[in-house]
Amino acid sequence: MSHNRMPALFLGHGSPMNALEDNPYTRAWQHLGATLPRPRAILAVSAHWYTRGTAVTAMNNPRTIHDFGGFPQALFDVRYPAPGSPELAQEVIDLLAPIDVHADQEWGFDHGSWGVLAKMYPAADIPVVQLSIDATQPAEWHFELGRKLASLRDEGVMIVASGNVVHNLRMLRWQGAATTYPWAESFNEFVRENLGFAGAAADHPLVNYLQHEGAELSNPTPEHYLPLLYILGARVDDEQISIPIEGMEMGAISMMSVQVG
Repeated sequence: MSHNRMPALFLGHGSPMNALEDNPYTRAWQHLGATLPRPRAILAVSAHWYTRGTAVTAMNNPRTIHDFGGFPQALFDVRYPAPGSPELAQEVIDLLAPIDVHADQEWGFDHGSWGVLAKMYPAADIPVVQLSIDATQPAEWHFELGRKLASLRDEGVMIVASGNVVHNLRMLRWQGAATTYPWAESFNEFVRENLGFAGAAADHPLVNYLQHEGAELSNPTPEHYLPLLYILGARVDDEQISIPIEGMEMGAISMMSVQVG
């Protein structure tokens, strides 16, 4: 079935304002939506649903969550009315057993997911289910979760994970064309060089990313980095890995996106 296998994507989402803007990143997301095979459903993994335990949105009509402050009203007015899929939610619950996955009726789509999906699939006509990131688990666990989810790709489900491999809001440089910090550049390069690693999860440099000297400044907290591991875990055999777009913003945010397959 590999010829029908859906790609898996990690999209560096950056500022919520990308949802309203037209720039090289948003155009890259639009291009992916226009050129990749059309999925029957999307499983979204966002940095912004960071929970104790694992949950999956299981409602028919998820709400659009505006989980940010200080942005223009136009951003709060955005709705992404894609349908949910209780059936896909149940499939995810079954695939991840014996992990106890909560069938959530409260959450919806946060800006990590709708911010990129609104550019990829603006018609909002593809069902979307969002999976939370368990804050209590180590990096290898998240990679292995991606491995368990890989079979969905053969069933017309596109996995779209969203975060940033370098994400340090406290160190942002606001002036003009900000110079990228050396530690951010170094960590970003480390990620790029190790995307194709094919050995065991325990040996994967990007699972053991905290060993890199720039890791703690690049990711003071892990939630924006971990979505990448779901995509790398969902890679089948030695599938091709490509970088649809990359760039550094404000010195401390990497906009690198990664495509598997």
